[in-house]
Amino acid sequence: MADVQVAPLRTLNDFMMESARFQTPNIKDPEKWANRVLNNLLYYQTNYFLTAMIVFLLIGIIHPVKMVCGFAAIAVAFGAFVYCTNSQFTARRFKRDHPLISILIVLATGYVLVYLIGAVIVFMFGIAFPLLLILLHASLRMRNVKNKITNKMEYIGLKRTPMGIILEGLGQEQEAGS
Repeated sequence: MADVQVAPLRTLNDFMMESARFQTPNIKDPEKWANRVLNNLLYYQTNYFLTAMIVFLLIGIIHPVKMVCGFAAIAVAFGAFVYCTNSQFTARRFKRDHPLISILIVLATGYVLVYLIGAVIVFMFGIAFPLLLILLHASLRMRNVKNKITNKMEYIGLKRTPMGIILEGLGQEQEAGS
């Protein structure tokens, strides 16, 4: 973990304003769409973490105990998923071949845990809503040259970042940087 570097915060102009180009992804080509999402997750990771934290804080101020319970439930679900899938070859192959299903399993498990503790609305707005915002931005934001170069540097191992570690835990490390 000592070699992990935090990616730089991208400017608001690059992230959402004038220089940003957005386009609906080609749904008929899921590999290209997944490639766009993975690379945008790596390039804008600090912006995405900041966006998620702002939404977490807003919901957390309104419902602090339920937000902590919801966050803990998702952390437990993600940790259990990574532990279980890393211990068996077939499970590792499944999460690599079916990333969307893997993420849905983690979210469904977290939802069930949150439901059991009675914090469903907080889960929906405090955890799932920021993830939806991030997925929408990563899906719609077209990549630029700087984005592609930065992602290649991470892919060949010149630097490791928190999002790279999360994607690796979900079995997506071999696709990032394409």
